Amino acid sequence: MKQTKVVQIGCGKMSKYTMRYVMEKGGKVLAGFDINEKIIGKDIKVVMGGKKDFGVTIYDIANLEKMLKKLKPDVAIVTTVSLFKDCYDVLMTCAKCGVNAITTCEEAFYPANSAKKMTAEIDRVAKENNCTITGSGYQDFSWGSLITNMAGTTHNVKKIVGKSSYNVEDYGIALARAHGAGLTMKEFERDVASADDVTDAVRKKMIDKGEFLPSYMWNVNGWLCEYLGLTVVSQTQKCIPHKAKEDIYSSTLDMTIKKGRATGMSAVVTTTTKEGITLETQCIGKVYSKDEFDSNEWTIEGEPTTTVVVNRPATVEMTCASIVNRIPDLIKAEAGYVPTCRMGDMKYQFKI
Repeated sequence: MKQTKVVQIGCGKMSKYTMRYVMEKGGKVLAGFDINEKIIGKDIKVVMGGKKDFGVTIYDIANLEKMLKKLKPDVAIVTTVSLFKDCYDVLMTCAKCGVNAITTCEEAFYPANSAKKMTAEIDRVAKENNCTITGSGYQDFSWGSLITNMAGTTHNVKKIVGKSSYNVEDYGIALARAHGAGLTMKEFERDVASADDVTDAVRKKMIDKGEFLPSYMWNVNGWLCEYLGLTVVSQTQKCIPHKAKEDIYSSTLDMTIKKGRATGMSAVVTTTTKEGITLETQCIGKVYSKDEFDSNEWTIEGEPTTTVVVNRPATVEMTCASIVNRIPDLIKAEAGYVPTCRMGDMKYQFKI
């Protein structure tokens, strides 16, 4: 079996797992790329830990195209940002160089319904250069095939309801602020909720221009609808604040959030379909109280109604394992921008 050659783009927290998982499943990491001057030029040991060098250098991402042409990897793993427009240049570079790429970018899971033009451009270039670009991660199973397989055990599906929560304290100040943590209700309405108070026509224009900012579930609903063969009639997004029931300290914001202020928010996405099935999904990001923890809960309403709850999921490890286990599917897939809903369910891979 040919050894799969991989480059790692983004050498932060996630890469510590993805690179190790690649090597432990028989793949070869050729190089890393990053923007952090403190690690550029150094061995990936600075990320992986340990006493011995791995013989793998981290390069400046400015040299990505040059190095991809030189190294000729089979796959690029991209663990950098959450919005498609922010990883567009890197994915396009991979497409131009004919390198298959898979990213943890949440919007990249199904970008066609939020960044239509950019997705089409990468799709065209990837086809011209016979490679595949896709997005995967935690949502591939936990918000994807888990739900489609539940639907497969249901005679008559009427509604799909999903809810996944995470502690913004774990992801830094930018994400905490983006979720409205610490704001008064009036400030939340002005600074956060108002962005979604637009007509369908205006939202469509924003999507066509690549200016729309989707919540994580916006793209998940698109993925689920394609996999299940559902025709989307309408889709809306609404941000709802979570109020502090008592004063709560945020180490990330370095402030005490007073009772009645926002600890974060739920981003609720509602999708109606021609087939009569409604999807109502939400991701909840907030500063947790001491008795709260991450959870993932989905219900298929119909005959029969089924609910699955996963408490305290190991989100980072599950994300990275999903990326690496998807590599054989990525390599075998048709050329273009291909969401994983067209690759079938994930499988455990002994070797990649």
